[in-house]
Amino acid sequence: MRRRMTEKASLVEQIRTAAAKRVLFLPHAVRQMSRPERMISTAEVREVLVGGEAIEEYPDDPRGPSALLLGHGPGGRAIHVVAAPKEEYAAVITAYVPDPAIWSEDMKTRRES
Repeated sequence: MRRRMTEKASLVEQIRTAAAKRVLFLPHAVRQMSRPERMISTAEVREVLVGGEAIEEYPDDPRGPSALLLGHGPGGRAIHVVAAPKEEYAAVITAYVPDPAIWSEDMKTRRES
């Protein structure tokens, strides 16, 4: 279940706190980041974790609560990062460049199917 973020949630602060300790890039995230059309760096993902805007949260994810954050890379390129706070690190589940066919112009809201 996904839930639209309406205000800063404690989940986002938990992700930021965990990311300050350590960031773990899960294999799926590494595969998505390294796709030739994306080439998202670990530094870009870290920037999103620190300063990105939370746009959705997934409190009931079977792997544990997580959130979708929106940030921007070089040249203003939008980057989405899904991360989950753990005790000693922030787990980056995926990172990708959002598709304008799926996301609104500001990349914050999913378009209706």
